[in-house]
Parts: sequence; C-alpha cells; structure tokens
Amino acid sequence: MLTSRLGFMFEIEGFILAGGASSRMGRDKARLRLDGATFVERIAQALSAIAPCVSLVSARPDSADLNLPVVPDVFRSCGALGGLHAALKACRAPWAAVVSCDLPFVTGALLLRLATFTALDCDAVAPVQRDGRVQPLCALYRSTVCFARAEQLLADGELRPRVLLQQVRTRFVVPDELNDLPNDDLLFLNINTPADFAQAQEIIEQRSESKPLSH
Repeated sequence: MLTSRLGFMFEIEGFILAGGASSRMGRDKARLRLDGATFVERIAQALSAIAPCVSLVSARPDSADLNLPVVPDVFRSCGALGGLHAALKACRAPWAAVVSCDLPFVTGALLLRLATFTALDCDAVAPVQRDGRVQPLCALYRSTVCFARAEQLLADGELRPRVLLQQVRTRFVVPDELNDLPNDDLLFLNINTPADFAQAQEIIEQRSESKPLSH
C-alpha cells in the first residue's frame, strides 16, 4: 500500500489519461473548461473522493502546466491501452483508478460506488454504459495483475483496453447498479468533438438553472 504524506496507508491511486492527440477536437481536451473548471480539474476532483494521490498520464511537453504529477507513456503511440499501461506501471497502491480526460462528467459518487467492488475477488471493476458498452477508461484495476497483462497485450500488438478487461477477472457494474447516482445519464458522456463540447456546455447551463451538477 502507498503511504501518504501524513503517514496513512491507502489502497487506490488515481490517474487521468490525457495523452491523446485531440485531433477531432482540434485542441487539447484536457484544458477545455466546463462550469469554470478544466476537464482535468473536474476529473481530479472526482478521483480525490477515492484516491489521495492523482497523477496525469501524458507525453505532452506542456502537461506540467496542469498542476498534477505527470507520468509519461512507456509505449508511445499505443492509444488508450498505452496510457493505461503507463498508469499501472507507475501505480504504487494495490489499485489504480483510471479515467480518461474526455469524460468530464465522472463524479466522486460514481468512483466511490465502483470502489466498493474492489473488496470482491476480482482484478478489475468496470462500469457498463446504458448502451451496453463496457467503459474501460473509467475503471479500477488491480495494479500488479493488470500491468502484467497490459504489457503482454501491447507486446502482442493488441491496443484495445476492453481486451484487458476480458483477460482478467473483471466485475462489470451494470447500469441498474448506478442509476441511483446523481446525473447518472451523464456519467459516461464522451467529449471528442466541438459539437460534443457545445452539447456539454448546453447541458451545464440547463441543469445549473435547476441545481448544480455534482462533481
């Protein structure tokens, strides 16, 4: 387990994947702002609910400007699995909580719910979206087991994070186990294009008129 600056031991370390090219957005998604905070700031706040230490996984030269410890990719140009591998390699706690920077509506309540399943006999905890797709980039991974598996997959040329979940003991958390959470319909809203970002801004404006969105 990892020891904090105050001497306490904790089980989970947080990582934000922010090394993508953002080619469809046309600018760095990590620095986009919603409700006054960058995507990275919003996700770091959510991760702080379960992880006293949060780092950024990125190869961008200006990543240090985002005020988080930076973990460089080990396997460059290997997409999300490459970033996940870097997080698992750097993780000093038994579990790594990994969130992609294009999921700005992830909340502390969601991560707390996912973390409850780490007490089970499993090596990963991953949510299933309402559309039935597994979300490997807002998930928890047992660091040693999943690092070894991710390294082998990359060596074999496999770049899909979902394959990692298929090859370890994964507890899939279905929508019915998450639908009591605030704003559960937004949790996995993926922001990849200017149109997606405009939609997210509109959602923030509409919902803040009734009540603030929880981070």
